[in-house]
Amino acid sequence: MSLRCGLVGLPNVGKSTLFNALSHAGAAAENYPFCTVEPNVGVVPVPDERLARVAELAGSPETTPTTIEFVDIAGLVEGAAEGEGLGNQFLAHIREVDLIVHVVRCFKDDEVAHVSGTVDPARDVDTIHTELLLKDLQTVEQRIETVEAAAKKGDPDAAAERAVFERLHAHLSKGRWARSFDASAGDRPLVDELFLLTEKPVLYAANVAESDLPDGNAHVDQLRSLTDTEGRPVVVLSAELEAQLAELDPETRQLFLEDAGLQRSGLERLIHAAYDLLNLITFFTADEKGAYAWAIEKGTQAPQAAGKVHSDMEEGFIKAETVHFSDYNAAGSEAAAREAGLLRTEGKDYVVEDGDVMEFRFNVS
Repeated sequence: MSLRCGLVGLPNVGKSTLFNALSHAGAAAENYPFCTVEPNVGVVPVPDERLARVAELAGSPETTPTTIEFVDIAGLVEGAAEGEGLGNQFLAHIREVDLIVHVVRCFKDDEVAHVSGTVDPARDVDTIHTELLLKDLQTVEQRIETVEAAAKKGDPDAAAERAVFERLHAHLSKGRWARSFDASAGDRPLVDELFLLTEKPVLYAANVAESDLPDGNAHVDQLRSLTDTEGRPVVVLSAELEAQLAELDPETRQLFLEDAGLQRSGLERLIHAAYDLLNLITFFTADEKGAYAWAIEKGTQAPQAAGKVHSDMEEGFIKAETVHFSDYNAAGSEAAAREAGLLRTEGKDYVVEDGDVMEFRFNVS
């Protein structure tokens, strides 16, 4: 699964600085709007200390982590839905991501201009939300026009479709996101095919000064008061600190984190929040060539998990020899895990758990 997270927000909130730190891709980070015109994409390995241990226990010479893509989308401004500041282009880029990481400025710095003049997370969040909603309203209005034309030509399904889209339009007009729209199983495909921006899950990255880590400040408290009602997570981080961490070796990096009162970097906490929001888990495989981590949705059964490794494995699936990482780690080897009865044989109905170490048996067609 190629997980794509789009970094969005107003200009000068720290998106590109954070992106540079996370991906080492070197996006421009200048003190003026629209320095990032085309979306920058960085592929980042997902840190998981379990993978190295799986490789050690299996005698695998290399590790291949699962990855996450961060897309740095240029800053949106008020009026973006109408094309202000290249808004139409930027909003189109958001359609291509799985999850929106809304970077919100929660720091004061007289040397870094704010597009609205002052730091106000509530206002800034509302600006972005409004632009996304306005763009979705445009999309729905265009679809209503299309089905009206189809109805005039005698399309028997057009009237029912129009009713769905009019309900959706009324829902969005009240400031509600498409994610909360109540659609029946039959109507859901009509909504999904619109690829609405407000259908996407959102998590917030509160960008603070290093001195405000780990808990944040009054601006973060204001942001949390908004997001608590939405049920959306807030990750407090410092883009400037993340930029410093990106230049350090692992041991020194950990010392920096501890000095800041943190156990994990902003990257790790963002990834874990994204995984939780998208309902993702990780399983592992290992062989003589390497150990591998794979991301799947919770509830995935063994054959579909095997298909993540290779389509042939899903098509010819027979069984999966499975041991949970905690048991594997405690046993110290596959042989010891087998002898202790910790290695199980699972069939097609088995639902994979986070941390499962699996070997798939399959027929080759």
